[in-house]
Amino acid sequence: MPRAPAEAEAPPAPPPISESTPTSAAAEAYRTLRTNIQFAALDRPVHSVLITSANPGEGKTTTVANFGVVAAQAGSRVCMVDSDLRRPTLHLPFGVANGRGLTTALVEGVSLASVAEPTRVSNLSIVTSGPLPPVHGELVGSRRMRDLLAAASADFDLILCDSPPIMIVSDAAALSAQCDGVILVVRGGAVPAEVVRRAAEQIEAVKGRVLGVLLNRIDLRRHGYYAGYHRYYRDYHRADREG
Repeated sequence: MPRAPAEAEAPPAPPPISESTPTSAAAEAYRTLRTNIQFAALDRPVHSVLITSANPGEGKTTTVANFGVVAAQAGSRVCMVDSDLRRPTLHLPFGVANGRGLTTALVEGVSLASVAEPTRVSNLSIVTSGPLPPVHGELVGSRRMRDLLAAASADFDLILCDSPPIMIVSDAAALSAQCDGVILVVRGGAVPAEVVRRAAEQIEAVKGRVLGVLLNRIDLRRHGYYAGYHRYYRDYHRADREG
């Protein structure tokens, strides 16, 4: 398929913290997210989750990577899908080339499993964006995208989709209608509550299901209760290592 003019490949990114430092407070926070999603699925199954944000730079891709790692570590068969067809970067922390991917599956009519690449984390696969198309929202909002996600539930226990920011382009809203649930990532202290509310309203307007809001980039050392939690968590694991 024709590829839009490509920018130079970004340099490799550090591995997700839940992989490199699994006993950190941040990794534990992602495990808490995993548990919360499991409880959210008790009454209504959640096989596919879209992770988005209102604006760029709030940590949605980082959340997808870390959520994928902790879910895979718990024994689930997880597939991360880079459905950001504008600035795909999910492959970088895992050192996977962005070759055949989501756009390949959509255009050729093949399954996500057939274009998924294994990562160095057991049970964790990734579907990169694939060649970037001249149109974006039309692909991810298509019936074929919905069918891909539905069929992938036979190959994976959990599918995590990264997307562009919902307040910037329409792709995320289209994707939120295709997935079983949406997690909205918010950078703490940087995004007005009104913006978060409008982002949630955009999701709900297309019948998307907001599973929750993840508050990201909070400095645990500067906020009362959280500072105490950070010290407790640090001391707990120090005692655990010391026996």
